[in-house]
Amino acid sequence: MLTDIRDASLAARGADRIAWARRFMPVLDAVTGRLDLTGRRIGLVLVLEPKTANLALALAGAGAEVIVTCAAGETDDEVAAALAAEGISVLARSDASPDQDLGFARRVLRAGPDALADDGSRVVRLAHAEDLVGNLAGAAEETTSGLRPLRVMAARGELRIPVLAVNDARSKYLFDNVHGTGQSCVMAAADLTGLRLAGSVCAVAGYGHVGQGVARYARALGARVLVSEVDPFAALRAHHDGHEVLPLTEACAQADLVFSATGVARTITGGHLRAMRPGTVVAVAGGVPDEVEVAETPPGVTVLADGECVNCAAAEGNPIEIMDLSLSVQALALEHLLAYGPALEPAVHPVPEELDERIARAKLCALGVALDEPSASQRDFLGKGL
Repeated sequence: MLTDIRDASLAARGADRIAWARRFMPVLDAVTGRLDLTGRRIGLVLVLEPKTANLALALAGAGAEVIVTCAAGETDDEVAAALAAEGISVLARSDASPDQDLGFARRVLRAGPDALADDGSRVVRLAHAEDLVGNLAGAAEETTSGLRPLRVMAARGELRIPVLAVNDARSKYLFDNVHGTGQSCVMAAADLTGLRLAGSVCAVAGYGHVGQGVARYARALGARVLVSEVDPFAALRAHHDGHEVLPLTEACAQADLVFSATGVARTITGGHLRAMRPGTVVAVAGGVPDEVEVAETPPGVTVLADGECVNCAAAEGNPIEIMDLSLSVQALALEHLLAYGPALEPAVHPVPEELDERIARAKLCALGVALDEPSASQRDFLGKGL
């Protein structure tokens, strides 16, 4: 067992929190209860907290050997200790240096995983850069910002393994990105600063699914929302959703709270930061390294969590019931890669529709929500036969 954690004595507290989260994750239980991953080795590179710990335990319960790693800023030491106490390999500690984090990722790859679940494609890209792809059947990528560089690699002919775009599954982005990240990032910023959202001005850079969620929850708490975009259709959508659309520098000059929700480096530059009034708070929702030019922050402006994803680095992450869906997509994506990865071309592939729908139906079942069935004539009209 590979283990490097900060404090093994924290295991009991971590186990209690993991067990609490599992009570609200019926979909993960439903889909992983049918998996057989005996003899397979899986690397998990996800934010390490109670919800993702349940994915690790569920995969191990299905017979897999699981190796977990996570960057220091997104590692919960209590959870790391609890997983290690359960016999799962954990290479993650909140006090790790960037070099240690890199070393942990290399150790995961050198252990020869059959499949990876990645967040931000950090380890997938490392595997390609250092020729550590090995016998990987493929990887499942969690985020928008992680898929973007992998698609560039695929277009250049540099991607050597199939990747399933977990982020693009409807069971993920319709709920995790909009409701999960939107709610948790707005609440994290409010809790960390004591900022009263009602009557404040909130600027949101980027109006993709995450930006839409941030704007929705900020407005629900009474903020006036300003949106900045480079995409004309996203800007038009923000306008039709009732938000004022402004260039980012103008929005920053008016805002009490500024969110970067683009997943693009240097979205909020030194120039944007200097346009802000003293007392303005800046946060990243989702995010990539250097999405905010933190070193350029002027006196009086506060960048939360040193520019890392605020809900993961400085709060409890997304709501449990939302992550139940996303982590279930990860579980089924990993099973699919282990079964069919060798037959898939090196490219970014969608999660099969039937897996996505299976998760949605499992969630409705857990909620006690019934669906109508189309009649024979409706099915015939839709071209689906009888």
